[in-house]
Amino acid sequence: MSLSVTLLGTGSPMPSPDRAGPATLISAGDGDDAEHYLVDAGRGVLMRLAALGLGAPNLTAVLITHLHSDHITDLNDVITTRWVMTFTETPLTIVGPVGTQAVVDHLLASLDPDIEYRIAHHEDLDHRPPVTVIEVTDGAIELPSGQGGGVTISCGQTDHKPVEPSVGFRFGREGASVVVAGDTVPCDGLDALCAGADALVHTAIRKDIIANVPVPRMQDTLDYHSSPEQAAQTAAKAGLATLILTHYVPPMPISGTEDDWRTLAAEHFAGTIELGDDLHRVEIHPR
Repeated sequence: MSLSVTLLGTGSPMPSPDRAGPATLISAGDGDDAEHYLVDAGRGVLMRLAALGLGAPNLTAVLITHLHSDHITDLNDVITTRWVMTFTETPLTIVGPVGTQAVVDHLLASLDPDIEYRIAHHEDLDHRPPVTVIEVTDGAIELPSGQGGGVTISCGQTDHKPVEPSVGFRFGREGASVVVAGDTVPCDGLDALCAGADALVHTAIRKDIIANVPVPRMQDTLDYHSSPEQAAQTAAKAGLATLILTHYVPPMPISGTEDDWRTLAAEHFAGTIELGDDLHRVEIHPR
């Protein structure tokens, strides 16, 4: 196996009883040597990881595409659970766009009472949550020594304005590569990141549906997200083999309208189109 993609959370800012918030897991290898990279940490992410038999201690790193609340809702839970559930000091590396350090600092400040309570109660817990933040713009990403190594990671700028900056990430192993775009409209930065890759994980909004919702705040979402058609055009332009859609707006009924979304994308992309419920898994192999 080269790389696998698991859609941990396929939901949106609108809470759903069946879909967790935006979160994607990129995995490589097996057993104790496996590397697991969490891209975004939407609501319920640790519950979805638990369904895979994984938890915060198993994460090699957390990567954040942008600082919209729905993509970082449970980042504090990942930080706290990693800290409490590891019994040696195991730093958590968080990679994200400029501004990520400030957000993590504020999260840790908000957790101060909890941190003090736990240190006071547990004799073997004598340190604060060890977190390393790496802020990125574009290019190759180097994790701290001893973390990862089997997977190459790079990033590039995407376009989610007025949310700025926002980044996408590319993961590679043994000739296979996958890009996780986050929220964006088609842009040169994403095109460059996808060049020569095998697969693209892309958020999608049904603009044909949202355009008919007479609520200004919903209408506002149209100009900084991609539709299935636009995501497909990006995948086709890069010559990818697989397009994986996620972050469905409006929320897709469980096992409901996948074919409708797939048909829209297939008008512009002849490769494999993957989408589905939370925990949908896709294997990525080199071509």
